[in-house]
Amino acid sequence: MSDNVTATATPRGSTGRIATFPFGDYAVAAAVNGRLFAVALGDGTVRLIDSETLDGESRTVRAHNGATLCLAADIDKGAFLSGGDDGRLVRCTFAEEPQIVAEVKNRWVDHVTAHAGSGIRAYASGKDVFVLGKKGGEPRKLTHPTSVGGLAINSKGKRLAVTHYDGVSLWWLASQSAEPVRLEWKGSHLQVIWSPDGDYVLTTMQENALHGWRLSDGEHMRMTGYGTKIRSMAFSRRGHILATGGSERVICWPFTGGGPMGKAPTEFGGAGDAFVTAVAAHPIHDVFAAGFENGALMIGQPGAGVRLVMKPNGNAVTCLAWNPDGDQLLAGTEKGDVHVADFRPA
Repeated sequence: MSDNVTATATPRGSTGRIATFPFGDYAVAAAVNGRLFAVALGDGTVRLIDSETLDGESRTVRAHNGATLCLAADIDKGAFLSGGDDGRLVRCTFAEEPQIVAEVKNRWVDHVTAHAGSGIRAYASGKDVFVLGKKGGEPRKLTHPTSVGGLAINSKGKRLAVTHYDGVSLWWLASQSAEPVRLEWKGSHLQVIWSPDGDYVLTTMQENALHGWRLSDGEHMRMTGYGTKIRSMAFSRRGHILATGGSERVICWPFTGGGPMGKAPTEFGGAGDAFVTAVAAHPIHDVFAAGFENGALMIGQPGAGVRLVMKPNGNAVTCLAWNPDGDQLLAGTEKGDVHVADFRPA
């Protein structure tokens, strides 16, 4: 199966052509691997888009018998991993049929991550995380006190952060027997992110807040005052800024000079009274893309001008992904329209 791409007019005040793929179902997550973009949809499919041929057709991979719940770039170039409510972890590529990598009977696979350098894949189902190494074989099973809320591998590929109720568990991936380091804080922890230098771990909370830890000394960070739940966060390329959604502007926390403790955040952007629903850090420059619940999409940074990519259209942005060169930006939406803004010279 395939879906035709349509080209749309570029909104006034923006730069670059926008290609729109009308996929027709909720865009759960987006990822990039080499020249390929991938979008997981709520209908159980993963759609693959070749960024070099945006006037061509996308590839539809029927990955799950049910809903697709999570997506990540796989360890191999041009491949992706998706998890679904059918309990399957599926490998998706542009040229091959989908491959079932793992299966958990009568449970969901609702979180997945992978690290190309270390060859590690990790996926979560309920309270359990399963870790697959380069050599394959039976996965290592890591069990947690409550259901897993999020997964992240640090930049070196050596440690895995797993969120759950009352905190985060940090596992050494090379060890088969070591107990995790527990980072404790009351409440339900969901998404998790490592700073690029590996010294900070940040989580989104069930309430409208972030929590974090500085690993070098155990210092806690509590960021509050958001207008709604924070559904997206991203560190800048060098790790100097953490950009977050959850407000009517992009809230940016400083991570230089000892971190954000005792410092006020900066902010940028804004699309009326709409909340920021997705953020993504540019892979080369210290700027961010931000999507809003009213469909607006913009690029900017604190203290500088903002470039409008799409005007509000009533179709909330649910996920974002940059290509490796930072000259193409994908935005998935709640109604299933996927836009790719192309900033390359004509």
